[in-house]
Amino acid sequence: MLVAAAVCPCPPLLVPEVAAGAAPELDAARAACTDALGVLAAARPDRLVVVGPAEESGRGPHPEGAHGSFRGFGVDLDVRLGGNGRQNGTEPSSDARGRVLPASLAVAAWLLGRTGWSAAPVEGLGVGEPLAAERCADVGRQVAAGPERLALLVMGDSSACRTLKAPGYLDERAAGFDAEVARALGTADVAALQALDAGLAYELKASGRAPWQVLAGAAQGADLDGTLLYEDAPYGVGYLIATWS
Repeated sequence: MLVAAAVCPCPPLLVPEVAAGAAPELDAARAACTDALGVLAAARPDRLVVVGPAEESGRGPHPEGAHGSFRGFGVDLDVRLGGNGRQNGTEPSSDARGRVLPASLAVAAWLLGRTGWSAAPVEGLGVGEPLAAERCADVGRQVAAGPERLALLVMGDSSACRTLKAPGYLDERAAGFDAEVARALGTADVAALQALDAGLAYELKASGRAPWQVLAGAAQGADLDGTLLYEDAPYGVGYLIATWS
């Protein structure tokens, strides 16, 4: 049973060590992410599932304690899903030690560690960009099935085509796409998220499309209100932070 959700962007630049001299530019986004995680903790979940986009090697479940790294971004920084990778004083399982987090879940692990998350056990789920909308919804329904109080931390960026210097160059469709996603996330509009065009999202390099549609599936039948905490497009990439509770 889904009781709360938070949606956050997943650029490694959220990590100040990665952003280096540009770190202050995302201070407002980091603060909004902290507020969003506070909403999740306040919901008193029994379980937190972090959902984020992943390349093929990072798809599927990631247990608590799974490790990630920002070494590929030139920073000697490692993270574990669920703070320090320990639960009730035990070491991470062998499965956790051997499973490497995709970048989106590594950013989530950093956010959880930064805020000292201890409200509930954590697990991760990497989803592939090609996953069809209905399949995403099915995954969400499966994750939310059962009587446990579930919270979701949903990682993903909106379009990467908002300016000429954006990673995907300027696409005139990007602003409208981002505005509709912001409206849907800010109002907990499950139907609108489910109706997002996967082809358009791919063309606009919106990595959050599949995770957002997993959220839509998990939220079906739940009575949640949405709040948009942050909306901006630094570096030409749409970053959105919202909570459902």
